[in-house]
Amino acid sequence: MREDEIKKIANEVVKILGRKGLTSLEPNINKPFKGVTMGSGGKIFQKPLVNKPSSMPSQKKEYSDAEADCQLDKNTCGPECQECNPLSYMSEEQFKGMGVDRIGLCNADEKTSSIAGMIDHTLLKANSTQEEIGKLCEDARKYCFASVCINPAYVTLASRLLRGSGVKVCTVIGFPLGSSTPTIKAIEARDAIANGADEIDMVLNIGALKSGNDRLVLDDIKAVRTATCGKILKVILETSYLSKEEKIRACILSKEANADFVKTSTGFGSGGATVEDIALMRATVGAEMGVKASGGIKDAGIAQAMIKAGATRLGTSASIAIISGGAAEKGQY
Repeated sequence: MREDEIKKIANEVVKILGRKGLTSLEPNINKPFKGVTMGSGGKIFQKPLVNKPSSMPSQKKEYSDAEADCQLDKNTCGPECQECNPLSYMSEEQFKGMGVDRIGLCNADEKTSSIAGMIDHTLLKANSTQEEIGKLCEDARKYCFASVCINPAYVTLASRLLRGSGVKVCTVIGFPLGSSTPTIKAIEARDAIANGADEIDMVLNIGALKSGNDRLVLDDIKAVRTATCGKILKVILETSYLSKEEKIRACILSKEANADFVKTSTGFGSGGATVEDIALMRATVGAEMGVKASGGIKDAGIAQAMIKAGATRLGTSASIAIISGGAAEKGQY
């Protein structure tokens, strides 16, 4: 296909999106597509659309376009912003009025444990197949888990399978060693978000922390924090490799970098979460940050102990066993 033919097709696509209100881009292939990101998985993402007051239910206050633009860091969002208020104020009838003929919701049954919403349903093994990721997403929908936690290569697939379910897509960055450079981690995070990731679990630079190079550790987390603005960022400490003093420093640095969570383990280190580590991490970061226990959580008893110690999120591949009161299968972590 010739270049002029490609440009013509691209222009037509932009025009169609514009008529549907899905983009404000000028239909000129020679101009840069501002605000648009294409991930390596081929998905094209733009900042969430801001619904105009004229097409939404009446609000007490009307916002100008400038006020309605989603700027999370400046707190200028109006109630019509889909990123801050993702259509939660709309009724089923209003959805159908927009042409929606199917609404996917996560409806837990009586067998679903109340802690399901705290669990990141996890599958991070190198030999995980597409079929296994599909089953993971199916289970996450069924049991209303907080998210699925998967490797970056499967983010596009999981994002498509979980669309409309309320279950988030979480992926891992700098995994499992944490020894990539800040630049590489930031690029990896941006690509994951462009492909549909809602939450990012990054491994901090463990070697730098143990070397006393706190500046590099901080810069490393900040680079990913900048790349994940508006998304949940969890920092994996890999606690089994750290002394008590190092765990405290790692928590303080994560908090200074404005991460949302500190997390114990990758599940691939020399050990997993312990009640003592969760209590220490909670005491260090205070009430304003999340604490995720991950690694070795294989039954409801361990899960409850982690929550009692201060965990607000659990990462495990034994999720169904935990919420059903059963035993974890061999190889689950």
